[in-house]
Formats: sequence, C-alpha cells, structure tokens
Amino acid sequence: MKPLRIFISSVQKEFAAERIALRDWLRNDALMHRFFEPFLFEDVPAADRRADEVYLDEVAGCDIYIGLFGDEYGYEDAEGVSPTEREFAQATARNKTRLIFVKGADDEVKHPKMQALIRQVSPQLIRRRFGNLEELRSALYASLIEHLQRTGAIQSLPFDEQPCLDATPDDLDAEAVGRFIRAAHYKRQFSLPENTPVGDVLDHLNLVRDGRPTHAAILLFGKHPQRFASCSEIRCMHFHGTTIQRPAPFYRIFKGNLFEQVDQAVDFVLSKIDLSVGTRAESAQAPTRYEISAGCHSRGDC
Repeated sequence: MKPLRIFISSVQKEFAAERIALRDWLRNDALMHRFFEPFLFEDVPAADRRADEVYLDEVAGCDIYIGLFGDEYGYEDAEGVSPTEREFAQATARNKTRLIFVKGADDEVKHPKMQALIRQVSPQLIRRRFGNLEELRSALYASLIEHLQRTGAIQSLPFDEQPCLDATPDDLDAEAVGRFIRAAHYKRQFSLPENTPVGDVLDHLNLVRDGRPTHAAILLFGKHPQRFASCSEIRCMHFHGTTIQRPAPFYRIFKGNLFEQVDQAVDFVLSKIDLSVGTRAESAQAPTRYEISAGCHSRGDC
C-alpha cells in the first residue's frame, strides 16, 4: 500500500515544536510510517515558486489534511486571509479528509479571525481539543487509526476474508473458476451450474467483501496471485539420503493459484518417491504404493 500523504497546517511559529514532533513521530513510529508520509512546508528547499502556490498544491495532492488551530491567526495576505485558512479552504474544496485539533479550552483569548475560523469549521466536522503535545499525539493517533479501519487499510478479519484492496474482478481467471466448478460437480455435487457467472460463484463461496474479491478469491482464482501476495508460493526441496545439505540437489518454487501450486507440488514430491508395484495375484491390476518415510513427516523435513 502506498503511504497516504498528510499535510500539516498551522501557524508555523506558534506550533513549531508540535509540527516537528508530529512529523518525526509519523515517520519513525513502527505502525504510522507504514501508512503515512507527512509534509511540512519547512522541509521544502529554496525554489523559484510562490509560497502560496506550493502549499496549496501540496494540499491538493495530499490524502489527509491536519489543521492545528491555536491562539494566533498568522500572516495575512492582501485579502486579509492567513495561509492556514487558505489551506483549510483548499482541503474542503478538494474533498480531503480533514482532522482539526484546537489548542486550549478558552476561545476568547484567540485572535478574532481564528475564533471565526473555528466557528466556520465546527458545523462541518468533529474537532478535538488538546492542551499539550502528548494529548495532541494521542488524539491524532486515534483519528488516524479510525481512518485506516474505515478505509479498510487495517482490519480485524482473518487475512483470507479481507477484501484485496488493489484487486478488481478483472484480476480473476474465469477459466480457473470453470475448472473448479467442473471438479466440484464431479467430486462433491456442487450446486451451481458450469455456466454460472464468476461473480455469482464468488458470492456463493463468500469470496467477495465490500464489492471486491477477497484475498482468498485472488489466491484461488487470480490470474497473477503473486502480484497481490508475493509470498504465496510453495517451495519443495529433495535431498539425497537423510541429511539436509545445501545447496539442495533438487529445488523448485511453484507459483500460480493455489490449485496449480498444490498440483505441481504433489507431482514434484511423487516424482522423488519410490513407487512399489505389487503382483497381480488377486486382480488383473497390480497394486501400487508410494514409499513415504514416516520419520520424514515426524521431523517436518518434507
């Protein structure tokens, strides 16, 4: 998942310490850095561009707007509007996710224009107040986790039941679904006919969630499952004798969907196992039996 871009907006001088602390926390926290990339105007190098163009372009390109509203209103342009208010207006116009945090409980001590901005914000969204950096970080953490849960980036469901967020129905192999239906008809009297649309088959097997194929659907019927789960593969090794030595004389990696992987892995294993052929004393067909080492299974070497 590509990290979500966060724009941190505030009066720079008033919140200088908080801005740096939030940026460093988002970049260094074990969980936050996997999902978010913060932007601070202070990190922009010298450039031949107007400052207002830069910060408004960054707001337009961000995923989440974080507004820190304090006592000061900040620098005012020719129209009497501060960068903080311009940034909030841009985030609103661009339908960005907006998270607003107001410092202090007494708005009467704030600049009149900041009071007006807070009143403008209040009917549009839920804002939170904070008194110090720890309270701000705790409130922001709760908001970001809620955002990740709401958008499906983190989930409590088992992996195979989660929707594969980057996948679409076009990533599924209709022929693989057809082969599954034919095999299921033959072995288990599967209830759906062979010409059933792929979407209906997935619904029947509970392999769709929130309109997207689940990870299980991609692993079972995906055209290229490894695009979405690079570790979905089976590795088989065969050694001479009972001692594990590197490099392995025979080493294969099997990819594709799960049905293909299992078939290839079984073929590989059986090709390396001795096949005992009996006599036709009791029937016209000679019995066969693979010589599988029980000791191998008990040690987990196979």
